[in-house]
Amino acid sequence: MKRKRRNHSASFKAKVALAAIRGEKTLAELSEQFDVHQNQIQGWRRKLLDQADRVFDHGGGIAPGSEHKVKELYAKIGQLTLERDFLEQGLERIHGPSGRK
Repeated sequence: MKRKRRNHSASFKAKVALAAIRGEKTLAELSEQFDVHQNQIQGWRRKLLDQADRVFDHGGGIAPGSEHKVKELYAKIGQLTLERDFLEQGLERIHGPSGRK
């Protein structure tokens, strides 16, 4: 009977890949310990080694595609601030300087 397809978290993959890189145990032992096929462990290890340089990359804090989203959010903040100030002035006219009943 086939096993149901499993999705592993990124932290689990990293833990298994780091254990494989350390080399303290064989792939067979790691496969048995983490209940993952040896080919999968090798793939995660290879991916970690290939992309390890990105961990220490100083590429700035904002992803390239998110600049538009940041501008959109700042515009929304400005709009909400204006609306709040407008409503606050209306309450002051109705209920006095405290704006409360």
